[in-house]
Amino acid sequence: MFASSEVKEERTPRYGGGPHGLGDPDNYNLRKIEQNVLIPKIIRERAKNEKCSEENKVFGDCCLNTGFWMFYKCRAEVKGLNDCMAKWFVNEDFIKECRDQYLQERRQYRLTGIKKNAEVQKMKS
Repeated sequence: MFASSEVKEERTPRYGGGPHGLGDPDNYNLRKIEQNVLIPKIIRERAKNEKCSEENKVFGDCCLNTGFWMFYKCRAEVKGLNDCMAKWFVNEDFIKECRDQYLQERRQYRLTGIKKNAEVQKMKS
């Protein structure tokens, strides 16, 4: 395939670099998976637990009290929770706050090589 005089170029890793080879900690560019999956996951979790905690509790209580028919009997509670969540998914300030949180966590990971979950488990021990 290659002539003996040709040397195959070695490519540098696209997201390598940094102190642990995990990427440049000061690079704030986002990949598509970060924009479309990881940051919306943070938005969803924070909205559910912080911003819509009361609606989430009401829905959870309704589900516990109704059992099998929860999908039918808890429609009003689901609508309330979904309306609250939808409000936060379009709030630009909240989205920016979640994006900044993700970038800070990613930066910390790239600097230390320790994932956030590992840090939490280490602190609990």
